[in-house]
Amino acid sequence: MALTQMQIIQSLGEAMTWFERELQWGVKPTELPHLCGRIGELYTAMITNGQMATAVNQQGYDVVSAQGERISVKTTSKMNHTSYVSFNPRTLSHVDRVIVLRVNTEEMQIEILLDDAVDVAMRMMGPEVKGKRLLPLRPLLKNSKPQREQETVNIVSYHGYTIRELESGTILIDCEGQSKSPVKPILRNLALSLNLSLVNSNGNPLNTRQLGSQVIQSVKTIIERVPLAPQPVTLSSTFPI
Repeated sequence: MALTQMQIIQSLGEAMTWFERELQWGVKPTELPHLCGRIGELYTAMITNGQMATAVNQQGYDVVSAQGERISVKTTSKMNHTSYVSFNPRTLSHVDRVIVLRVNTEEMQIEILLDDAVDVAMRMMGPEVKGKRLLPLRPLLKNSKPQREQETVNIVSYHGYTIRELESGTILIDCEGQSKSPVKPILRNLALSLNLSLVNSNGNPLNTRQLGSQVIQSVKTIIERVPLAPQPVTLSSTFPI
């Protein structure tokens, strides 16, 4: 039975909540491939105003868009450049469009690494090996929009670090002109030095964006409270000393 758009959005929210809960319990993202895949399919159905395929891995595609495009969805939670996603070459003829997603577990957001026609995606794949064609993530990550092109909406300096919040909510940290990554361990240390909590009201750890925003706002508050240095008084020669 087809899901309404509201049901798809609700299911996506529930799947993301469950995924985050598993991570908090210490489960590795790579041990949750089924849940990760479900998140990707729901997200694709939402952004294309489409529907999930009626059968699992139905002829190689997972979602049918509102325009009738048959979409093969691949979702990964791997963060390194040496990772890849695999396709069955025997079913690619049934696919019109390929979408590759990554669940960023640092910021708990879904990133679109590739959204293109199947023939474009096939040119990026390696040759068939043991019934699979592999699509490496490295070129997809290289082709993504550089974060530096985004507008900086908040910026503070603290303990030798320059902390920036981009318009997308992404947090960047520089130290002496050098970009630092990953940023979350640095944010944790800065938060502790500012006596900030690392968890939310429900006791769940703050993600990178939440932690970065909290640190930035705390530093801004400190700066606003620091009194300005007294200005030197210049005595006019027309008045006696």
